[in-house]
Amino acid sequence: MNSLQGKEHAGDYLFLPAAEHFGFSCSAVLLLCHFAVDVELWYPCPQPNIAFCRGRIVRVPKGPLIRVLGTEVAIPCSVSDYDGPSEQNFDWEFARETDFVRIVSTWDSTFTSEEYQKRVGHGDIKLRRSSNDAVELVIKNIQPTDQGRYKCSTPSTDATVQGNYDAEVQVKVISDGLWVSGSKARSSTSLKLSEGDSFKLRCSAITTSPEHTHLHVTWQIKSGLSWQDILSLTHEGKFQPGPGYEERYRDGDIRLDTGANDTYRLSVSQASSVDAGTYRCLVSEWVRGADSSWQKIQEKSVEIASVSIQRTVLDVLISTSNLSVTERDSLDLTCNITTDRSGIFQAEVTWYFSGSPDDTLSDAQVLLSMDHDSVVSDSTLISLSHVDRNSYRLLVRDVGVEDSGYYFCQAAVWVPLHNGSWHKVVERTSAPVSVVVTALEPDYEVFLNASKTPKFSDDPTELECRITNAQDTEANIRFTVSWYYKEHLPGDDVATEELLATMDADWTLLLGDRSRERTQNGEIIFSKKAVDTFSLRIQWTSESDRGDYFCVISAWSRHRNNSWVKSKDVTSAPVSILWATQDYTLTVEAVKLKPFFVAGHTFEMTCKVSSKNIKTPRYSVLITAEKPLTDQSNPNGTTRIISLNQDSVVRLEDWTDQTRVDGVVLEKVQENEFRYRMYQTQISDAGLYRCVVTAWSPGGGGMWREAVNGLSNPIQIDFQTSGPVFNVSVHSDNLTIYQGELADLLCIITTDGMALEPDDMSFDVSWFAVRSFALDREPVLLASVDRRGIVTQSRRNGSSDLSLERISPLEFRLRVHGCEDHDFGNHYCVVTPWVRSATGVWQQEPAVKAKPVFLSVKMDVLNAFKYPLLIGIGLATVIGLLSCLIGYCSSRWCCKKEVQETRRERRRLMSMEMD
Repeated sequence: MNSLQGKEHAGDYLFLPAAEHFGFSCSAVLLLCHFAVDVELWYPCPQPNIAFCRGRIVRVPKGPLIRVLGTEVAIPCSVSDYDGPSEQNFDWEFARETDFVRIVSTWDSTFTSEEYQKRVGHGDIKLRRSSNDAVELVIKNIQPTDQGRYKCSTPSTDATVQGNYDAEVQVKVISDGLWVSGSKARSSTSLKLSEGDSFKLRCSAITTSPEHTHLHVTWQIKSGLSWQDILSLTHEGKFQPGPGYEERYRDGDIRLDTGANDTYRLSVSQASSVDAGTYRCLVSEWVRGADSSWQKIQEKSVEIASVSIQRTVLDVLISTSNLSVTERDSLDLTCNITTDRSGIFQAEVTWYFSGSPDDTLSDAQVLLSMDHDSVVSDSTLISLSHVDRNSYRLLVRDVGVEDSGYYFCQAAVWVPLHNGSWHKVVERTSAPVSVVVTALEPDYEVFLNASKTPKFSDDPTELECRITNAQDTEANIRFTVSWYYKEHLPGDDVATEELLATMDADWTLLLGDRSRERTQNGEIIFSKKAVDTFSLRIQWTSESDRGDYFCVISAWSRHRNNSWVKSKDVTSAPVSILWATQDYTLTVEAVKLKPFFVAGHTFEMTCKVSSKNIKTPRYSVLITAEKPLTDQSNPNGTTRIISLNQDSVVRLEDWTDQTRVDGVVLEKVQENEFRYRMYQTQISDAGLYRCVVTAWSPGGGGMWREAVNGLSNPIQIDFQTSGPVFNVSVHSDNLTIYQGELADLLCIITTDGMALEPDDMSFDVSWFAVRSFALDREPVLLASVDRRGIVTQSRRNGSSDLSLERISPLEFRLRVHGCEDHDFGNHYCVVTPWVRSATGVWQQEPAVKAKPVFLSVKMDVLNAFKYPLLIGIGLATVIGLLSCLIGYCSSRWCCKKEVQETRRERRRLMSMEMD
């Protein structure tokens, strides 16, 4: 555009000869360029559809437009890319040759020329606005004189003139050559059809148009207020089914065929109620426009026929009402169907069975069916026969109780089609008929008796359940039994029945919860002794078995499918299983055989047992000792020493003295007498000794059942001694220590009373610690040493270590090496003295506990922070010196630079007047 700067211009516009001069592909474009002197470039653009063009664009359809004489013509016109108001005005003009005549305008009522004022005033020619920027010129009943060129113009509302402001289109009027007709006999026929019938309709359509046009044929139906498309043959030669007719078209039930003499035939098969209505043939004529698109130029229709569809009437009825049939008899039902259908048709019949009258067909059972070809489904005991044209008989042989229910019949009417297939036109279902099958119940009685009753607990019990006076018990009847138990409750309370066992139709025994375990162990036996006798045997009757027993005999009938169904239950009278009972009594007497003895001698006592109301009892004996509460070995006071069970098996219970494992003996002297001996008694054995006896009676399966317990009188062991009294204390020179130091704790033993030689004394020493200030936690064993000098340490989690040693006959030292913070707490020792008697026997004295002392472990703050502080100070010093050295070297050698001072001239400011 720089070449334009030297051009001469007149006013504000510069006209260019051609847009191609500037490289534009559009031959009609408006170029608007603003130079420094406000120059505008204007260039007309006769082709407004190019994307590079700017400015107003007026569009009309590409011509020529072919229209049929006498039809209504609508020529659209639109404008785009304009300035000004959104609603634009349009002017239409017409020219047959060269001169245009004004027809109508949207904004000027005086625009219409005299030639068109009458047609415009009558509305034969009018403008129809479709939007703010589009209108249509509508010409009703177009005539040959209307053939010519039509120009659409838009008055300018733009700030500058740019684009095209009008467009022209050629309209060509041709004569009407389309002819549509129906049947030759009459214009419209009336057809009355039955449901399922087929029918055909014909129409003729031909065109003699001078242009190359195509026909579009559509069959329509009107059953309400509007017409609905059925099937079309489009102007492009394609078949197009209407909405809702796609599936029938695919199945071939609706077809459109072309025949001779330009006929179009509609064929409908399997007519239903939706096919009733008025049918017409709608034909439209189409021509391909200049833009290769199809345009409909006219449309005609003719009503062909009025079709009415009569629904097929079908009634289905079972001739027999509700009835009752005896088991093993035959059931005979007849299904009658009536219809108004004439001509060729076939019936299909299906019999259904249901347990409820409200069940649907999907829930019901299909018994038998006969299709429209008279083919019957296979069945052995059920048959279906065609008695006459309207009657179908169902016969069920050898009915059973399971055949009771509701029977109903479903019938359908089928008609043949043109292709040889069959179509179902109607289907109905009868009302259900109730059938009750009365069972042939056998007649019998049930008797229950006790062949064996218990007199004592653990005696056997046997009950027999018999079937008596049995009648009508043929081979198709079998009996099973169910056993029940009911507990005896005091007063008027009623107990619930408990199932012991039952048999199913295959004589399979099903156990109840009450008897399952005992039956599996063989304590309860259920058996069938004969065809009419069932037995229940309890091998060992217990107190829990006391109560009432009864049996239920069930009769089962075999059906034709070899299944068994329970038909009757008969319950026997109850039988009570009771026996006289008395409370068990057990008496135990303990006797001390040697009234006086001293420590080291043998203690001996016997236990004599007597019992009542216990059948063949056996006894188990337990020897217990009640020690003084000061005994540290058993803080609860009672110790279980030794026991002997009912099978004479001896067992040491809580006897833990390993040096005297054989020091206690319990033996059975007689059936009801037991002797206990304790050898080399010690002072620590002092206390009250008893015999705890349990009586056992024989139970089921060789097992023993506990009957009653008894406790003897106490026998006291009391040693009168004047020996020494031992005292224990804990001492430490320093109870507050620092971590890592050594802690020394001394356990000091002192004696009062009789003096003893050191060789006659020995001690078991144990050290304990309580990790709290208030002694509210469990003590922890640290270490111990026995009287033989064997040291035992407990497992430790920390890094500290322990040592325990005897430094004198009465002093024991505990050392904690490398103390840690978890070694704090209350520490004490427990001493068990051992004294040798004059006979040389070592006697254990009661244990003595020392008063605890609190050991405190502290942290040495100076030692803890000494090395970290020294290391920190040293590192800080080294880093400071290194920083100074680096700074000095950098300033000395690396950052030195010569600086030359700039010489400044000294001048005075000049006065402005001297310029």
